[in-house]
Amino acid sequence: MQTNTPSRRTIRLTRRGRVALIVSGAVLAGTAVAVPLLTLNSDSRSGGPVGSRTLVIPEGWRAGQVYAAIDEVLALPAGTTKQSIAKAPLKLPAAAEGNPEGYLFPATYTVDGKATPQSLLSALVDTADKKFNGAPIAAGAQRNSMNMYQAVTIASIVQAESATKADMAKVARVVFNRLERGMPLQMDSILNYALDRTAARTSANDIQVDSPYNSYQRMGLPPTPINNPGEDAMRAVINPAPGDWLYFVTVKSGDTRFTADYAEHQRNLADFHAGQKSLGPQPTK
Repeated sequence: MQTNTPSRRTIRLTRRGRVALIVSGAVLAGTAVAVPLLTLNSDSRSGGPVGSRTLVIPEGWRAGQVYAAIDEVLALPAGTTKQSIAKAPLKLPAAAEGNPEGYLFPATYTVDGKATPQSLLSALVDTADKKFNGAPIAAGAQRNSMNMYQAVTIASIVQAESATKADMAKVARVVFNRLERGMPLQMDSILNYALDRTAARTSANDIQVDSPYNSYQRMGLPPTPINNPGEDAMRAVINPAPGDWLYFVTVKSGDTRFTADYAEHQRNLADFHAGQKSLGPQPTK
């Protein structure tokens, strides 16, 4: 088991490391659709009333993406939904301080002609409230000595960092192991939230950013969730896989390597970089 933390300048915990893996598509809760769609149903054969619309929120979308999707489905000027948050009666925990990040539950929603930004935001948050505060998630969070806001925050990290659904319980265990050992999380997904980007190369300058979301410099969890996680990520948080892992990297599709040994992690990273080099220059976002 790794007992000493290497220099923060050399350690690379996440699957992304300095070079981001660009993963296309998104997995949705309760639907087989892999790409976000906004469609107008033209008749009753589509499964909804005539004129109804469908709002699809993928797992892992940030609040800003959700706001933009609501603006689009309601044909409103950009920024309208974000501006309406203060007027929306959202059932958020006190710890959220009015910020719905993490509680805009990913699912498919039917939008009727009476829908407003406030009503859609309330529907998303109400769905999250039912999912997160119902058994077994609420009981699982309590069993693991977390309040629900902490559980949702960790789930958002798991959602962002997991290459596959099968990796989620292991990624959750890495988060818990690092927190329990008093180690910084050092995850690019958290830092990228502060920098308002998704996947990008993490530079030495990036990790010097003065932000509560700089998980290379700050200890513990970020102050808020970093996206809106789905049920799979929440289940992984309340049932993390047993293991002593502290590091992980997705070397290639289907090959995520977890370890507690820093030297082994460095070898895994070398394999990752070798694979990226063979692919040539990679795009960043």
